[in-house]
Amino acid sequence: MTEREEFLANRFSKIIQKETVSSFSDTDLTKFYAFHDLLREEFPTLFQVCEAEDFSGSLLLRWKGKTKKDPILFMNHFDVVEGEGNWKYPPFSGTIEDGKIWGRGTLDTKSGLFCMLQAAEELMQSGYTPERDIYFESACTEECTGLGADTISRELQKRGLHFYYTLDEGGMMIYDPIGGADGVFAMIGVGEKGCANIRFVARSAGGHASTPKKNTPIVRLSKFVTAAEKSHVFQKKLNETTREMFRRTSTKMKGALRFVLGHPDFFAPLLTAVLPLVSDTAAAMMKTTLAFTQSGGSESFNSMPVEAWVGADMRYSHHQGEKSIDAVRKIAEKYGVETEIVDPAFPSLVSDYRGESFGKIEKAVKKIFPDVIPSPYITNTASDSRYMNRISENCFRFTPFFISEEQLESIHSVDENIDVSCLPKAVEFYKTLLEDC
Repeated sequence: MTEREEFLANRFSKIIQKETVSSFSDTDLTKFYAFHDLLREEFPTLFQVCEAEDFSGSLLLRWKGKTKKDPILFMNHFDVVEGEGNWKYPPFSGTIEDGKIWGRGTLDTKSGLFCMLQAAEELMQSGYTPERDIYFESACTEECTGLGADTISRELQKRGLHFYYTLDEGGMMIYDPIGGADGVFAMIGVGEKGCANIRFVARSAGGHASTPKKNTPIVRLSKFVTAAEKSHVFQKKLNETTREMFRRTSTKMKGALRFVLGHPDFFAPLLTAVLPLVSDTAAAMMKTTLAFTQSGGSESFNSMPVEAWVGADMRYSHHQGEKSIDAVRKIAEKYGVETEIVDPAFPSLVSDYRGESFGKIEKAVKKIFPDVIPSPYITNTASDSRYMNRISENCFRFTPFFISEEQLESIHSVDENIDVSCLPKAVEFYKTLLEDC
């Protein structure tokens, strides 16, 4: 471990040690304000230079620039999910071992928050002032309600601010993102699907389980779930962003796959038909997905349910949008199942990967990580960025860390960790963006 790595790792470990789990049911903000205090201790120059605003535990900082140009917004939430399960090291220990920092939030996304604030702190200490205003936003509600970013975006919109671009969590740097590409790619999200929560409910008059009637609620739900799984109501389409991703990843491929993916316009019908059959990830890129995640029924073994239900997470595509809900509703109606929209959500806008602001991020990637190929993509996960389309048409999702498949799977799971070696270059990446504003 180099001296620089050790310095940053020890500072970041303190960030992980401060537990900031958020939930729908816990409204106590005490620990979030304690985290604010920790940030003030760790970044004294930043809090001296910036104007700080509190939004019920979520934080907004403004670094005043030299000009009246449209500002830039850097984002990373500081709330985390629970640290349940059997961890190698305690989830809020911030243990530094095996060249890694272990703990909840090391990837999602206290690491991004730490590196962007560290970059600003070091630039401020050197006397640097940006050309335009720089805002830093960090919410304490991203993992639950999303209220922090929602409120902040509305307030910034109310103030009449328009942002040159925003940069939040999202893609990282991974090896071979779609299979067959011998290279590392910086996956920069330019948009995200809408994330809707839906309940499907079947009802009856109930009754004793000793004399069950036919087609009871659970039976109807089972038929519906099976039919929905087998259906083809979600339209597949190869959008322009995914086509560009294929073009860029194809440069590190060989043989026929290199040629086919390198010409996605010509081979679009073939790719749309074949790729979903061999890759769930590819299928999710091209269409709406529906995952059944919850269920409930009678509380007694010997009573038929008056009401039974299943809950589902829908990530709907930009081309089909909320019509995806209507499509699955029609299937539910065939089995006497009602559709209740718990949260309709909304998809983000898709930012232009050919634009000047995206080019700034590409340029920074190429400077700090010269062997890495930047690529746009549409994220399947939701982020606070979706609220920021109120104030900017250029909302991007990327954190500058190399991540292995094992580390990717640790997000929201056990043994979340990040390589110590990632921190110095990530700080330099954010410095590059702050200086090229």
